[in-house]
Amino acid sequence: MATAKRKSSAKKSSGRKYGKAASKRVASTMRRRKKGTLKSGRGGKGGTVKSRKQAIAIGLSEARAKGAKVPRKRASKKSASKRAAKRAARKK
Repeated sequence: MATAKRKSSAKKSSGRKYGKAASKRVASTMRRRKKGTLKSGRGGKGGTVKSRKQAIAIGLSEARAKGAKVPRKRASKKSASKRAAKRAARKK
């Protein structure tokens, strides 16, 4: 028995979370980290980035700023609790 493939008229979207531009941006950031030219903070005033995770985060945020397909940042627990505290203060 041969199974017939279904043909759908609608084009299936790719299941990629991150776009190609985002991965290129991260790769470039990793190279800058390896060279020792990647700085943290605005205007390069911060120190040199040593952490691999921090370099990836910087690359993704740069890609996000350029409009590449990157998922939104997760809200940290600290900022979530701050928001809850603000809401509670407003209700009083």
